[in-house]
Amino acid sequence: MKLNTLNDKLASVQTRFKSKKSRFNSFGKYNFRSAEDILEAIKPFLLELGVSVRINEEYIHTDMLPLLKSTAIISDGDNAIHATSVVGIDLNQKGMNVPQQFGSASSYAKKYALGNLFLIDDTADSDATNTHGKAPVAQVVKNTLTSEKDPAYSKAVEFIKKGGKLSAIKAKYNISKEIETKLTTL
Repeated sequence: MKLNTLNDKLASVQTRFKSKKSRFNSFGKYNFRSAEDILEAIKPFLLELGVSVRINEEYIHTDMLPLLKSTAIISDGDNAIHATSVVGIDLNQKGMNVPQQFGSASSYAKKYALGNLFLIDDTADSDATNTHGKAPVAQVVKNTLTSEKDPAYSKAVEFIKKGGKLSAIKAKYNISKEIETKLTTL
C-alpha cells in the first residue's frame, strides 16, 4: 500500500511504533522511556516514509508558574501535523538548580508532545503516574475559585494587593463572576 498523505504516513508510524522503556528511575524503582528513546525509535521511519520530525519549545511567562510549551511536528516537506504539551517549571524543586529545573520540564514537555503525536500510551508507565510524593509538575490543572471561604481566595487577594494581575489568577483558576468582581475592586 502506497502512503500518499501525511496523515497516512503518521498513521503508519503510530501503528508500528515501538519504543522500549530503557531508562530506570532508582528512586521510584520503575522503567520509563525518555524523549530521546522515542526519537531514536522513530528514526527508521523517517527515510522510509519521507518525513521529518522536529520539536519546538517556547517559554511562557506567567506570574503564577512559568510554563514550557513543547510542540512535536511531523512534516513531509509540504504539510505538517503538530502535537503540543505544556508543563509547569517547578522553581522550588529541591536539589536542582535553575538550569536543571528547566531541563527537567523540557524533557517532560518533549516526551509528552511526542507521545501525543505518535499516540504513545503511557498510562501503564510508572513515570506517568509516580508523583514522588509531590503534585505532578507535568500537568497544568485549573482549580475552581468560587467562594471567599476558599483559602485560595485570600491568597488571590494578597496577590492582587501586591500588584499581581487578575489575568495571572485566571490562568491558574476558573473563577466565578462574583469573585472576579471582588478581585477587580480591590
